[in-house]
Parts: sequence; C-alpha cells; structure tokens
Amino acid sequence: MDELLQVGIITSTHGVRGEVKVYPTTDDVKRFKKLKDIILDNGKEKLPLEIEGVKFFKQMVILKFKGLDNMNDVERFRQKSLYVTRANAVRLRKDEYFIADLIGIKVFDEENKELGVLEDVMVTGANDVYVIKMLDGRELLLPAIKQCILEVDVPEERMQVHVLEGLLED
Repeated sequence: MDELLQVGIITSTHGVRGEVKVYPTTDDVKRFKKLKDIILDNGKEKLPLEIEGVKFFKQMVILKFKGLDNMNDVERFRQKSLYVTRANAVRLRKDEYFIADLIGIKVFDEENKELGVLEDVMVTGANDVYVIKMLDGRELLLPAIKQCILEVDVPEERMQVHVLEGLLED
C-alpha cells in the first residue's frame, strides 16, 4: 500500500506572488482548505511544503506555500504532483476505497475462480468502472455497483465480484 496519496498536479503559476494553480485529483476539492502540509514530488525528491493559503477558481485550486513568495520560486513546480500522507488523507466511508489501493488487486468470481487483476478505475458521472485485465488477455469493464462488487479486501489484495450477464462474452 502506498503511504502517499496524490491529491493534485500543479499546472502553472498564478500571478506573481508565488501561487500555483492545481488540478485536483481528489473527489473532495474542499479538502485543500483543511490541509496544512503537502508533499511535492519534483522527480528527484519529495519536498514537504506548508500551505499558507487556499483559493478556488473554476475547477482549479490556487495554493500559496509558506516561504515561496514570488513566481520564480514556484515556476519549477509546473507539472509536478502533490501528495498527502495517509494520516492526512480524507476519511473513507464504508465501501469506499482509494483508487491507489485497488490497482493491482486480484479479482475473483463468486466461485472463487480468478478472473484477473484490476488494472484501472474509470471515473464516470454515475459510478466508477473497474477495468479488469483478464487472465486470457481480454478486458472486462465492471461497474462499481453493489450488484457487481461483492467483497473488497484491500489488505489481502483481493476482490470478489459478480459479473452481470452480457458483460463477459465467451
């Protein structure tokens, strides 16, 4: 399990006072208001940064980091990812999971026959769709709904599912 969870990607600078525009990769954009610290991955190292200010503009988050007070200080952060530790992660409700924890887990049907591995999660308007790479090389797109997802055991890295009729053609 990853100890760091991605919450955004810096897209550009914002103004001349050291603010950055962040594309949020979290479901709860308002979570940035509660964050005090964040980790920036610059490709070489992970830098802890203290958040001094948070604003929202359209679908973006504008962040100001303490001690970085002009555009030149933050220009080098373009296209870099922002992370939080699990301790700073949002609390999950029952039957909610971090996508990072689901990628790579083994998927089994109701008879405990291994189907494959969860390879990706497509976030759609109605419900997420799990992309499962089948053992035979095919791809199964399974809606993340209660009728299909019977059990998820993140520590054991396994998921038990019911494949609705018509989703898997022989």
